[in-house]
Amino acid sequence: MTTLEVPVLIGRKRDGGELTGDELRDLMTAYVAGEVDDAQIAALLMAGVIRGFTHDEAVALTDALVASGDTVDLSELHGPTVDKHSTGGVGDTTTLIVGPLLAAAGCQVAKLSGRGLGHTGGTLDKLEAIPGFRVDLSPAELRDQVNAVGVAVAAATQDLVPADKKLYALRDVTATVASPALIASSVMSKKLAGGAAHVLLDVKTGDGAFMEDPDEARALAELCVEIGEARGRRTGALVTDMSQPLGDGIGNALEVAVAIETLRGERHGRLRQLSLDLAAAALELTGVAADEARERVLGLLDDGSALERFRAFVVAQGGDPAVADRPWDLLPTAPVVRDWSPDDPHITGFACRRFGELAARLGAGRLRQGDTLDLAVGLEVLVRTGDEVAPGSPAVRVHARTDEDAEAVLAELPSVVHTGSEPVDEVPLVLARVGLAEH
Repeated sequence: MTTLEVPVLIGRKRDGGELTGDELRDLMTAYVAGEVDDAQIAALLMAGVIRGFTHDEAVALTDALVASGDTVDLSELHGPTVDKHSTGGVGDTTTLIVGPLLAAAGCQVAKLSGRGLGHTGGTLDKLEAIPGFRVDLSPAELRDQVNAVGVAVAAATQDLVPADKKLYALRDVTATVASPALIASSVMSKKLAGGAAHVLLDVKTGDGAFMEDPDEARALAELCVEIGEARGRRTGALVTDMSQPLGDGIGNALEVAVAIETLRGERHGRLRQLSLDLAAAALELTGVAADEARERVLGLLDDGSALERFRAFVVAQGGDPAVADRPWDLLPTAPVVRDWSPDDPHITGFACRRFGELAARLGAGRLRQGDTLDLAVGLEVLVRTGDEVAPGSPAVRVHARTDEDAEAVLAELPSVVHTGSEPVDEVPLVLARVGLAEH
């Protein structure tokens, strides 16, 4: 493809036309080779987000992204290979719990993860809060670690779906994240290239998700499952609520600490509940009966097996294993901590996305491509919808670099945490199961 043809493709997409599989493959090849620049791809992405990509374009783009680089061969691993992916949310650190849980259950978890995108945190950024932790693994290192430990989480190297890596960063800074086709192709290209035979997706919906409408989230889940199954992978999805933060921490080190305390049995709530749901669903994909799967993962969490597998995982990737015992001592901490309490006693809801944006403003997320993160800062959200807060008890704790940063966030919290004088019901967590037996 010559550069002169790219404006034709942009114009066709702008006018509501469809690109062919060959065109998308050639375009991604040229983009990776540097023959098409970011401005042109950004224009195409924006045209597609506004006009919409078709189902066929989503499938073809997935294939084009996979074809842009190498794939990982996991066929020599001895256990069932499993990969789990979340479409992104606020306070979502399930990977750090589900990966060790599945490894303890005898699965082989090879996960290629990403950096923070938009208002959501990235698993790789969170893991780098652990002293010494290394996320850059070669395909051979990834395979060997999974064989030895049962779980590995790594960045996609330049040779694994390089086109998606470039698109991922560009979407973050061009407001082109929230497109079902772009999300599905990005997610499934990494899953297909990662080589796992079983793929479980956590598709978020609500104010804190890219897919705010539950019907659209289900459609995204169905598209991802369809792509995976068509390419020979046993694929399933849960559609889950993101109208409020999932875990108590929002921010890189905070989320790691919360995940570790959940593994240690010291925290309960929605993060623990969903981690168990996801791990059980993944086991179902490998052929384990639903009731047995749930009982098994609950036992492995409660008896400390998952925590020990997390420790081995940290050691294998160069991190300090003491983080599993003393997370708040080993992880970076912010110098300024401020509590906020609501005036009304009942929590009625959240502007969940705004929580993610406020954490990013503190330095926990990227506002521009290439921004350096402050791994220590963020928010602790100590309440959920339906809770009653005692007078003077903290509902949110702000971890900031400066007093000025903390005060700016505190001033916004009354509009982010919705409260009232009357109680409301709790919000369901799992809204739908796709490609899995209904409970």
